[in-house]
Parts: sequence; structure tokens; C-alpha cells
Amino acid sequence: MNRNRISFFLILSVLTSILVCGCGKAKSPVDYSNKDNWAYYAIGEDKDVDLFLICPTVDMNDEYNMSMDDEDTKANFYGALNMERGIYEDSARMYAPYYRQAAMKVYGLDSSEWEPYMETAYEDISAAFAYYLKHENNGRGIILAGFSQGADMCYRLLGEYFDDKKISERLVCVYAIGWPCTKELTEKYPQIKPAQSADDLGTVISFDCEAEGVTDTFIYPAGCDAYTINPINWVTDSTPADKADNLGACFTDYSGSITAEMPQLCGCYIDESRGVIKVTDIAPSDFHAYIPGLPEGAYHIYDYQFFYRNLKQNVANRVNLYKSMHP
Repeated sequence: MNRNRISFFLILSVLTSILVCGCGKAKSPVDYSNKDNWAYYAIGEDKDVDLFLICPTVDMNDEYNMSMDDEDTKANFYGALNMERGIYEDSARMYAPYYRQAAMKVYGLDSSEWEPYMETAYEDISAAFAYYLKHENNGRGIILAGFSQGADMCYRLLGEYFDDKKISERLVCVYAIGWPCTKELTEKYPQIKPAQSADDLGTVISFDCEAEGVTDTFIYPAGCDAYTINPINWVTDSTPADKADNLGACFTDYSGSITAEMPQLCGCYIDESRGVIKVTDIAPSDFHAYIPGLPEGAYHIYDYQFFYRNLKQNVANRVNLYKSMHP
């Protein structure tokens, strides 16, 4: 082999290494037969339906996708799941995979640049869900749930798997909270069906919370055309829900414990121009946005906490209805 051909193959090898590994670090597929790669695995064996729960963004490191070897971030990942689990754990057996989620740094990029990092995240979510379907589901009813980035991943699962009638018939519901269920999504994937009431099965419950003065966020930008449902009165129009019907806002910690509960904290109504929930009866100064890039009055991190008891009740009601129809 002559020197030119040797040089060519060396260059090709280096380029291939860069493309495959990215900054010198290989991105090996995650093995979901290894239970260490699950935050929750079959928790709640006495339950009749399953929950596949997807974690929101917790990776605040200077990187684009979470490392599966980062035990500190994985501890935060587990804690963030625990903050939500009380809504679901009385009704469903729980599964939640660790995955190479897109880091918060990604959301600082222009939205046109997000997709490669979201695809890496979804590669893991899809692999975990495929493993769950093959080895654990056995025809049981399925709740998909995710908050923020987790909700984005729920839509992707619906798009990939739930056009199959045998799988879609098992879908109890989807709690895709904190990420828009856009009309573009529903047109591309008819199996994504926005919820219309408190008890329709196989549908997507989606909303995000704001103060009345907010008009634009990177999550629900100005001009966003999204479906939403009111988590207090379960309507899809702008009919206000009174705070008297809010069964309880619950604020939780990383252990899943409720650190404060406030019945009748707030009411809300849907702003139909963008498909967001406008929260009434509270002040933005009492509930800071905290997330980089979100304005004050963006109540995103409180989406499920403001309506915790109503959501918990709704999960139980939908599961009971599903069970009555699939004895």
C-alpha cells in the first residue's frame, strides 16, 4: 500500500472517529436489559396498568447531552422523577429509564439547532420503551407521562409506536405537561389526540402555566398554536376555573415528600390565542421562574405542582374507566 493510500485511510479513520464519538467520547447505545439503566423498574407490582415516566431536564452541566456515567446528575434525575411520582404511583406500576437527555445548554441555542441533541435523547427513550413493550407490558394498559423535555419525548413515542392499533388500544392516556401539543404535531401524527374532557381515553393532557402578562416564552413562543386542557374544570375553551375547585397545590422535594400543600391556591383559564394556562389569584413575585431564559411570570416549573391533587384524581379516574372497559 503506498503512502498516499495510507494517508487517505488515516484521515478517513480520524473523521469517522470524530463523527461517531463526538469530542472524543463514544456514544454507545444504552443497554436497557441492565436494570441499573432504569430509575424505576416495575415499582408497584400490584397495579393493573403501567406508567412509562420520562424525566424533565435536570442536566445543568456545560454539555449538550447527559452522560450516563454522571452519578451526580443521575441523582438529580431520580429526584426530579420522585417529585412527580405521587400523582401516579397509587394507580400504576412505574417504569422510568435514565437517558441521555438534552442538557439545559441546548435550550440556550436557537431552536433550529436543538434537534440533534433531542434525537440523541429520543434514541434512548425509544430503546427503553421497546424493551419495556417486549419484556414487561404483556398487553397491560399504558400511561405515558413526562414533564417539559419529558413531554416532548412522549409525543415522539406516540409518533413512532402508537399508530399500531394493538398498542394504541392499550393507551390509557398521556400526561404531556409543559410542552406544547401543537396542531402541526396532530396533523403529522393522527394518533396524537388532544384530550377534550376529564375522562376520554387514549388522549393527551397538555398545558403550561403563565401569569396573565406573559406573551412569549421559548416553550410556548408567540404565535404558538397548541391544544390545551384546563386541569381544574377539564374544558378546552377559556371558561375560567375557580380556585375553590383546586383540590390542592402540592410542593414536593427530591424524596417525593410533600413539603407544603395549599388547597384552593389558584384558579386558571385557557388563553386560546397560544394554548397556555393563565393562572389567577397568585403573584409572579411569589413563584419565580428560575429557569434560564424564562421571564418572570412563566410558571413552568409549577405546572403539575399547582394542580397536583386534581391531576392525581384524574389519573385514578381514567385508570378506573380503562379497567372497566378492559376487564
